[in-house]
Amino acid sequence: MDSAGLELLSGQECFRLLAKVPVGRVVYTDRALPAVQPVTFALREQAVIIRTSAHSRLALATPGKVVAFEADEFKDNGVRCGWSVVAIGHAVKVTDAVELEAVRQLGLRAWAPDAEDCYLRISVEIVSGRRLPS
Repeated sequence: MDSAGLELLSGQECFRLLAKVPVGRVVYTDRALPAVQPVTFALREQAVIIRTSAHSRLALATPGKVVAFEADEFKDNGVRCGWSVVAIGHAVKVTDAVELEAVRQLGLRAWAPDAEDCYLRISVEIVSGRRLPS
């Protein structure tokens, strides 16, 4: 438990929970300002994979940069419960032909259609999570 009474999650539990939800948020720097963008994602070998437009601010601003990724799940059905996981790592545009074919098989759909898809991989270097005790 942390000082607020939340359960601290192991890295393994963080990845298990991330695999349960389809949407998260990427936190990055865009033109020297903080930016947050919701994204659909999938996990592959403890990396977060995102499909976006090649011309999106996310695709243009993040490659080679350290970003944060956050996903959560909360329910307030009389008994408050939920969790939040934050993963931090370097974002890289997927360009290797073998890896590109593998991430295309994940079935990710970008929110906005674009003729030029771009896949980003966030190689998770730090992961942490907390859960509200039920």
